Amino acid sequence: QVQLVESGGGLVQAGGSLRLSCAASGRTFSRYAMGWFRQAPGKEREFVATINMSGSSTKYADVVKGRFTISRDNAENTVSLKMNNLKPEDPAVYYCAATVILGSSYYEQYNYWGQGTQVTVSS
Repeated sequence: QVQLVESGGGLVQAGGSLRLSCAASGRTFSRYAMGWFRQAPGKEREFVATINMSGSSTKYADVVKGRFTISRDNAENTVSLKMNNLKPEDPAVYYCAATVILGSSYYEQYNYWGQGTQVTVSS
């Protein structure tokens, strides 16, 4: 069982940066691959990035590749998403999630979810 709590969302100007964090409870955090998804109003939940259990492998959606960086700290039970050069198409509620499946971009394969944090980008 893993409980996830996101933080770090907010309002930023286009071209700016934000760092999202996700704190996990429980002693089994390092057994899970972690992912970030986002959902804008009226749209389906969208894959953003995932990282494997050790943090040695990552995967990104094409729309964020080169701008976003996912990382994790297993000692601190946290996963982060650094977002640079934010664009008007990036606003959404961002969710972190946990899965036992490596490299998954399918939200159906994630077992545990946080409550989400809102990211807003002003042009």
